[in-house]
Amino acid sequence: MRILKLTPKTEAELLKLRQTHDARAYRIATRIIADVRKRGDHALLAWSAKLDGNDTRKKALWITRKEMAQAKRRVAREFLRAVEHSASNVRRVAEKQLPRDWSLNVENGVTIRQLVRPLDSIGCYIPGGRFALLSTLVMTVVPAQVAGVPRIVAVCPRPNDALLATADLLGVCEFARVGGAQAIAALAYGTKQIAPVEKICGPGNRFVTAAKQIASADCAIDMPAGPTEAVVLANSGNPAWIAADLLAQAEHAPDAGSFLVTTSPAFALRVRQEVFLQLKRLPKTNPAHQSMRNTGAILLAASTAQACEFVNRFAPEHLSLPVNGENFLRRIRSSGTVFLGPLSGQPFGDYSSGSNHVLPTGGWARRRGGLSAADFVKCIAVQEIASAGFRSLATDVEALAHAEGLLAHARAVAVRP
Repeated sequence: MRILKLTPKTEAELLKLRQTHDARAYRIATRIIADVRKRGDHALLAWSAKLDGNDTRKKALWITRKEMAQAKRRVAREFLRAVEHSASNVRRVAEKQLPRDWSLNVENGVTIRQLVRPLDSIGCYIPGGRFALLSTLVMTVVPAQVAGVPRIVAVCPRPNDALLATADLLGVCEFARVGGAQAIAALAYGTKQIAPVEKICGPGNRFVTAAKQIASADCAIDMPAGPTEAVVLANSGNPAWIAADLLAQAEHAPDAGSFLVTTSPAFALRVRQEVFLQLKRLPKTNPAHQSMRNTGAILLAASTAQACEFVNRFAPEHLSLPVNGENFLRRIRSSGTVFLGPLSGQPFGDYSSGSNHVLPTGGWARRRGGLSAADFVKCIAVQEIASAGFRSLATDVEALAHAEGLLAHARAVAVRP
């Protein structure tokens, strides 16, 4: 793990790494999407067999509720209790996040109301690389259920018993054994077997991310999902705990980015030593080894102000403030989520605290927050103009319409009494 001085050049290099356009992923995703749109299920199943090894002669595309129930009986009771605990907390937070109906008398005779209505359907993409991420199923399905979405479709290329048991607990009715860009194409445009959805959510690999961005012209998506990012901002604290948080996110993928930002050279050395010690306890096959060697770094800032401004420009997916957190937090404007205090380890947010772990990466935290129940509803504005409101607004509306040269707009007011 490198120790680098935080200079404008270092910052520019780190930011540039996240702005690389993945031309190969876009090219392949474009080809797959076009094929699925043209040939439907034939292309969907062919790409699934080629890329994921899913042979529909052995396993059907759709997973039945019976399969889910059987998987649920095969997993440990302690696991089911943990899933229920996680889902309960995510549900409580989602209920707090949900936008509400309201009504406002803007002025006498002018009333604006907001109606909150759920999306008709959503697709939940569940990564199925080394492991099927059951936590992502919880994080996408539960807020959609809270929002009242009537049709929720989950997809995963290689669902295991833990994922299927989680789906059974959550009451998922539509679950397809498919992944990759071909799954995104099916969800966005539909095939005979998979009806299209209004919005696709959930992270995936580079090809899934490219496919979501391509399909976003026709189907809403939550956000682009790049490599996982973790930043710890601290000048002191427990080096073992901080190293553990950095490694926890680093093991997601070889290109995950884990960074300590500090003003203390001595503290930087202690954390780096602890990272090396903990890496020795991980299997050589764990992606954290490659991630910490190639991507991870400790950044030495000249001042706390410089450190905080870097964090705001970097806008990390995960930010930990283990010591002196409230003072740092006042300076933070951009982060997907913040872990405040020494006991707030990042895995709590990945699984069970209740906050959503589908978060903006690649600097998107400068523009939006993490997935929430609000992502699964539409806010519809209702406008009612009564007589008093008409008399108050008519002259001004006509004047503004004439100023823009929109004569039919002005007449639509003038023809009314």
